[in-house]
Parts: sequence; C-alpha cells; structure tokens
Amino acid sequence: MSVSGPDAPRLLTPLPRPPFLAHSAAMPDITPTIDTFLAPLARLAARFPDVEGAVVWGDDTGWDIQDDTTELLDAEEITFYAEGMLVEGFGMIWQAVADHLTPKEPDHILLFFWQGPAPAPPPEPGAGWLILTEDRRDPTGAPAGSP
Repeated sequence: MSVSGPDAPRLLTPLPRPPFLAHSAAMPDITPTIDTFLAPLARLAARFPDVEGAVVWGDDTGWDIQDDTTELLDAEEITFYAEGMLVEGFGMIWQAVADHLTPKEPDHILLFFWQGPAPAPPPEPGAGWLILTEDRRDPTGAPAGSP
C-alpha cells in the first residue's frame, strides 16, 4: 500500500544548519557573476582549442609573466584556472591577443592577476600584435566600473 499526499510519511527530514555554517547565509553568492565574467573567455577557448594562456602576476611594482613559460595553459584549462583565482579573491584582467596578420583569431590569452590595490594597467601588446577583446574584474568581486 502506497501513501501519498500531505499524510505521507517524510523519508528525508532536513537537518538544521550547523552553527559553523550560519555565517555563510549572509555571504553573497559570487558564482553567477564569475560565470558571467568568464563566459566570453570560455567561448573563445572553445572556439579556438589551440590557443594557449599565459599567467601574469601584478603587484605595486608592475607585472611579471609567470617564470615557467613551458607551462602555458591549454585552451580547456584557461577558464578553469581563472575561475579558481577569482573565487580566491584575486582581481583579473584577461586579454585575447592576435597577430596583426590574423586579426580575427587569438594567438594567445593573457591572464593578469593581482590582490589588493590594482597595479598599473597591463602593458600594450608589442608591434604586430593587437588585443581582440579583454575584460577586467576587481578583487572585490565587482566588475570594473560597477557602483
């Protein structure tokens, strides 16, 4: 015999929220805004699976490219890496950079990360390179220019 409706016994009863998680109810969920910020980057990586990403670190003295250039990020790793850094509270600027001879196809993607006050703007690409598209997100979690 099956009982359904309001008189049916509850098989699963929700547990009370543990006290150490009580503060998390007040924390904003930043995941949707991270997803929105990274969506164009993810589309680029999916459309151009051979593109590689380079990580550049910023501080009050400027920008330094990651030392180990043999460890460039593959296209499928770019968005995943960026998401992890944003969740950790880093600020980020990403740039899709193209050779001027193939201006509609990114050659590489630069991921600029920092914590604290933003360093100076990233350097302009060298001769023969152009920025196809870029975006910025401050460490506060708000997109640049947000109120």
